[in-house]
Amino acid sequence: MNRKINGVLVSAIMTLGLVPVASLSDCNDEPAAGVNWAGCDKRGIDLAGMDLSNAVFTRANLEGANLTGTRLSHADLNLSKLNNAKFDEARMIGARLIGVKAERASFRNSILDDASLSRAILNSADFSGARLRRVSFYEARLDDADFSKANLEGARLERAKLFATRFEEANLVAANIEAADAETASFRKANMAKAVLDDAVLREADFTEADLSKASLRKAIIDDAVFDAAILSDTIWVQYQRCRANSVGECR
Repeated sequence: MNRKINGVLVSAIMTLGLVPVASLSDCNDEPAAGVNWAGCDKRGIDLAGMDLSNAVFTRANLEGANLTGTRLSHADLNLSKLNNAKFDEARMIGARLIGVKAERASFRNSILDDASLSRAILNSADFSGARLRRVSFYEARLDDADFSKANLEGARLERAKLFATRFEEANLVAANIEAADAETASFRKANMAKAVLDDAVLREADFTEADLSKASLRKAIIDDAVFDAAILSDTIWVQYQRCRANSVGECR
């Protein structure tokens, strides 16, 4: 009998969309690992250096917040507001930031390996010196963002908006930039070996001294792009031809 009653209660909870009280967010809870601040207004809060691993900030407002050096690995920040927030030197491995609004946010020297920032709005964000291995920026808006000297090995930037974005001296080995709009972007001295830029818009992009060895630019639009001293060894060029192993500055 007790099993039947429990089964009925579980069904009622699922049907009515109810959840146990303990799982509901409490905006007055103290900041700690696993805290649930979903939907909470925490604008301008100072959380620098705290351990907030596995915390839930879904749809929360953290605009202008200070999270410098904060531990946010596997935290859920999906759909949150992060404009002007500061995540410098934060540890955010596997964090979820899908659909966030984080214009002018700073992630300098932070660690975001395996994080997801798909469809995020990150215009003018600063990721300089950050470690972003295998991060997903699928369809993210990153116009005028700064990735100088960042490690984006294996990162996914398919269909991302990268107008005037800076990747100077960045590690983009095996990165996927397929169908991205990177008009006027700068890849000066970037390591782009084995990167995929098929169908990308690269008008006036700057690849001066970049290493594009074994990269692919099939059907990319490269009008007025600059490839001065760029290494194009075995690069697959726009019309599917393979550049010679000694190609520098132009595909031969």
